[in-house]
Formats: sequence, structure tokens, C-alpha cells
Amino acid sequence: MFELGLQPLEKHSRDAVRRLVEQLKEAIGDGRLAPGSRLPSTRQAQDLFGVSRNTVAEVYDQLCSEGLIVARHGSGTYVADAPPPLASRAAPAHPMAYRLNPIWERADLVSAMRFWNDPAPPPREPKSATAIDLRPALVDSRLFPFDDIRRTLAKQLRTLETRPSSLRSPQGNQGNFALRSAITRHIAVTRAVACLPEDVLVTSGAQQGFDLLARVLVTPGQTVVALEDPGYPPMRAAFAAAGARVVSVGVDSAGLMVGAIPSEASIICLCPSHQFPLGVTMSQERRNALVALARARGAVIVEDDYDGEFRFDGEPLAALRSKDAADVVFYVGTFSKCMLPTLRLGFVVAPPWAMATLVLAKNCLDWHCPTAMQMAVASFIAEGRLTQHVRKMRHMYRQRRQLLTDALQGELGAWLELIPSSYGMHLGAYLRDGIDAENLLQRLAQGGVKMHSFARYYAGGHGRPGLVFGYGAADLSQLELALALLRCELAKSPGRQRRLG
Repeated sequence: MFELGLQPLEKHSRDAVRRLVEQLKEAIGDGRLAPGSRLPSTRQAQDLFGVSRNTVAEVYDQLCSEGLIVARHGSGTYVADAPPPLASRAAPAHPMAYRLNPIWERADLVSAMRFWNDPAPPPREPKSATAIDLRPALVDSRLFPFDDIRRTLAKQLRTLETRPSSLRSPQGNQGNFALRSAITRHIAVTRAVACLPEDVLVTSGAQQGFDLLARVLVTPGQTVVALEDPGYPPMRAAFAAAGARVVSVGVDSAGLMVGAIPSEASIICLCPSHQFPLGVTMSQERRNALVALARARGAVIVEDDYDGEFRFDGEPLAALRSKDAADVVFYVGTFSKCMLPTLRLGFVVAPPWAMATLVLAKNCLDWHCPTAMQMAVASFIAEGRLTQHVRKMRHMYRQRRQLLTDALQGELGAWLELIPSSYGMHLGAYLRDGIDAENLLQRLAQGGVKMHSFARYYAGGHGRPGLVFGYGAADLSQLELALALLRCELAKSPGRQRRLG
């Protein structure tokens, strides 16, 4: 197929070669013929361009000599992967003023959605051959049972081949019923969340869950949303983009400071089981106070339970979304941490009064998540494979977590103060006075270690300095190397003798 529009050429015109060369050059220059595009053969081009094969061959030879196209023996003729730059068209004197929603240019929203972006790493020293990633929210995909999910997905695709999905309108689809049923069983066992399949909406990851909740709960210019600070920036972005006024509420060792929630806040967002990024667990007293406050004020709570399956210490603590709080709590979960982020599957457990509206908003975005993948994950859970995988990863993460805990409470304790944590895939630690976190991270990056500081998670960028130690993607040997480098760099920090003395 070659649908490039060219000006007609006279078959026997001596000027045909020049005109065809100019038109093809223009198409390459403005991107209509992208690098790697296959050009018609001389036989095909005879009909497409309306000139002889000899003329087309002469045109191709000239473009080849200029480095714009390449001929591959036995394959065809292609636009060069990196053709020489051509003279660009002059920019219009008065460029059009595009009407973009100004909220997407707000510095706070742009920063929130780009919080994951890191500066280009400095040249790595020869001794550091492999990058070690200690950033949070990453999983070790090397340990995922790809063969199991591949077989399950293939089986579900064969099912769809023999029994195609209904061709009726997908409006009203809140997710594959088998998957919603499997989710209810999974979160009942792992998080003590009791609900029915009718209470579950399947989403494209947790982020779409936040976006949907913002769409249906926020009245632009009126709704006030309280979020943890420090907290998860993309959650802030979802509510800010919906037109809410976002206010920050501090976090201490017992979790969100309920007494500091402003009276006008009608939506309260938090990670109660494993606060992101500090890692603290909200106390039962605070949980009870928060639910009582929400019910008294007519507010709702958005609970982000992103890695609650991984508990290591202490007594089991149920999710905030209990039977008694089901009318005011929206529970957002994801398969990104217990399975893979690339699956792009999450869910929202919502009060009955909100489900119809949430489904409507979901259908407005993308009708539904990919059916085959939903069915495959449902089977993966029903066959017990998710339970097996979570059990395996708990064991692996426990070992990594213990290694970090021992180091932070031992040889690194002179510079870092470990924040107690019972859940999840990362640990947080405060830096003691006199240590520049960002300078430390730059030096670590030069040695091949990627880490985040708390600074990027504070709404204003200011708060008690500290580091996040993600152990989801780094194995024990990598953690040991990273900790050795960290200790070396911390030993160069100001005030070392005072702290060690």
C-alpha cells in the first residue's frame, strides 16, 4: 500500500525525474515518508507514479546517492533510517494559538505526573557494570511465572475463538464477572475486605481508578480534597486535573494526622496500610477517628492499598474498607505489585450508591479493559497461582527487607534513622542533620545506584529529608553492593566524626 499523494507527471517529459525527486524529497523531509518506510518497487512505481521503470530507477539512484534512501538486496528500497536533514520549511510568522486546557500546564500537575522522571545519569565508573535500581514501586519480573500466565492467556484466547464475546453494546460493563469474583476472594483472604462482585469495578491500573474517582466525585472549583504529604504525586494530579482544590495534610508515625484535615475537605485520600513513601502504618485509633470524621462531615475516603499483600511483622491489620465503613470508603487495588505493572489491571471497590456512576465514567473512557487478559488473570487467581506467587514473593521480599533493616539499624545508623514499617516493598529512612540528600543521590547514580529521596514526594518539595529503599527489583547481591556504596558515600558526608564518635 502506498497512499502518498503526488502531483501528476507527464510520462515523456524530460522534467519528470527532477519533479519526482523533489516531491519524494519533500515527503521525506516533512515526515510523510518516515525513516524505514518501504518504497514501491520500480515495477509498482511505474503504475503509481505514471512514468517508466527507467525513470523511477533514475530517481531512486539519485536519492540513494544523496543518502535519503537505501536499497536492500532481495528486500526492496527504503527511506534511510537517519536520512540527512533537509532544508525545513519556514515557520509561520504568526503561529496558531492552540486552545489547550491551562490546567495541564500548571507546574504542580506537570511535576506530579513526571515525578518518576530522573535526570540523565552521569557517566558511570568502569567498576560499576550493572545498574542497581532501589526506586520504590518496582517489581522483580525475573521471578514472575510467565509460563503460567502465557498458558492461561492462550487458553482464554482459544475460548474466545470458539465462543466469541457478545456483540451487544459494552455499555454498563464494569469488568469480567469471573475476574470480579476472583478479586473478591483474593482481597478477602489477603486484606480482610468483604464485598460482592457487584461492588467491584475493573480498571486499567490504580491510576485509572484515581482518575475515575476524581471525575465522579469532584465538582470543579468547589470540591476540596485532602491528601497525605508526602504522598503519591500522580494521585494528587488526578484530583487537581479534575478541578479540585487539593490541600496537604501531614503524616507522622501513626499515619495521616486526622486532626489536621480541614473542615471543608469532602474527599480524603491516603495509603493507611503502607504509607507512600514513608512506609508507616496508620494506627487503629486514627482509622476509627477518620471514618467517624468522614461520616459526620458527609465526606468520602479513597484508600490506596497498592502493596498490602506483603505484610511481614505484627498482627494482621485489615484494610480501612471494612464492613462498617463500606458506605464511605472507596478501596483502590492493583495487580501491578503482586503480579506485573504491564498487565495494566486494577480495581475499585465502591459503595453501592456510586457504582452506576463509576461504570458510566469508565465506559466513557474505554468501555472496558482487554477481555482476554481479564479472563486470564481470573483463571490465574482461581487456580491458586496468584496465592503461590505472593507467598513466594513474600519470602523473597522478607529476606531483602531484613538485609536492609539490619544495615539501616546497624552500620548505617549513624547517618540514617529507619522508619518502622510492617508492610510493602520499600523502606523509608530519615537522613540525620547535615547530609545533602540530592547530592548524595547524584553520587550514588554515578556508581550505578538509582534511588529516590523524600523531596520529590512532598507537595511543596520541602520536608524532613530522607531516602526511599525499594527492594522490589534488586536481589540480595545487588542490595549488598548498593549498601556498600551508600556507606562509602555517607562516610564522606559532613559531620561524620561527630556522629561516629
